[in-house]
Amino acid sequence: MKKKSSILAVLVLAAVLTAGIGKAWAYFTTFAEAAGGYTIELGDRTEITEKFDQWVKHVVITADEDSKEPVYIRARAFCGSAYTVEYSDASGKWTPGEKGYYYYSDILNAGGSTDELLVRIGNIPKDAKEGDSFHVVVVYESAPVRYQEDGTPYADWDEVLDSVRMEGGGES
Repeated sequence: MKKKSSILAVLVLAAVLTAGIGKAWAYFTTFAEAAGGYTIELGDRTEITEKFDQWVKHVVITADEDSKEPVYIRARAFCGSAYTVEYSDASGKWTPGEKGYYYYSDILNAGGSTDELLVRIGNIPKDAKEGDSFHVVVVYESAPVRYQEDGTPYADWDEVLDSVRMEGGGES
């Protein structure tokens, strides 16, 4: 009987001592502090170059030398109702597509450039002179090259990159 009471006393003592351990354990596992950080580069950087002469914008998009991934490119010109735009290129690598964009057929690797896309501005007023202002804006987008299961490359133009605001003002 003495053996049973000793075992029972040890169990009661163990229960009393471990009763508060759940709260202490929770404290140690839910509190965390970190310092420092790492810059994350998402992969691609591109830049547009436009030259203008005789009512034509000459558009070339170049991938930065430090780009981490190949991309596809699309471009589009926006203008008010006063002007029209017409696209052309000598290489045949720019083709019309959805949403009014022109798509460059080749994959653009780091340091590479697209062939020139010509955006001819039409409906020019007869009394137009040099220095007159006009509003035709060329925008472009790049999309990282993705691959289907069979290895065929494609661009996902609907992919959205989410960013999360980190404490300290950075984004990831």
